[in-house]
Amino acid sequence: MPTLPSWLTEPLWDQFQALLPERPEFHPHHPLGCHRRRIGDRIIFDKMLQLLRFGCSYEAIADTTCSATTIRDRRDEWIRLGVFAKLKQIALESYDRIVGLVLDQIAVDGSITKAPGGGEAAGRSPVDRGKQGLKRSGMTDGYGIPLGRVLAGANRHDPPLLAPTLDRLNDLGPLPDDVTVHLDAGYDSDRTRTLLNERGLRGRST
Repeated sequence: MPTLPSWLTEPLWDQFQALLPERPEFHPHHPLGCHRRRIGDRIIFDKMLQLLRFGCSYEAIADTTCSATTIRDRRDEWIRLGVFAKLKQIALESYDRIVGLVLDQIAVDGSITKAPGGGEAAGRSPVDRGKQGLKRSGMTDGYGIPLGRVLAGANRHDPPLLAPTLDRLNDLGPLPDDVTVHLDAGYDSDRTRTLLNERGLRGRST
């Protein structure tokens, strides 16, 4: 059973593939030109869709076509190349052109998730007995369309994350003249209100 219908995955793959650099089929520096064949990008792309669709681990989705390590390595490669960032920008611009982003009403909220594998941004979670966790400061438009997020250690306070979260708005072009930012109560502080005033935004705690 396919992860998603082909009428959705095929156009998405065409767009994604256009963002990838050309790669040699074999490793160019092997003296005999017979280095192990590189796993196809389309295979990794389909695995990524399965990870997003089913929320499973890399080990659970790995099979004879590619290993969990290969999926992670290719993910990191695509992150370094900015492929995911470019795809996100294309998706937002397309949605705004076809449907329209509601940018006069913006919501910012924070959440804490587990991070058993650690990572550069992970920190001790105050709600999970000090285990490794992540604080996600996410932002959406008025209809809940994701606009961006910032990752930090789970032990970080919300207010310092507001500025870098709002910076994600810089990629969206001119904003409406009157923008209300709906904030989770964890962001409410004098520092937050000063920040919003400096940016010409109105804040509202929820």
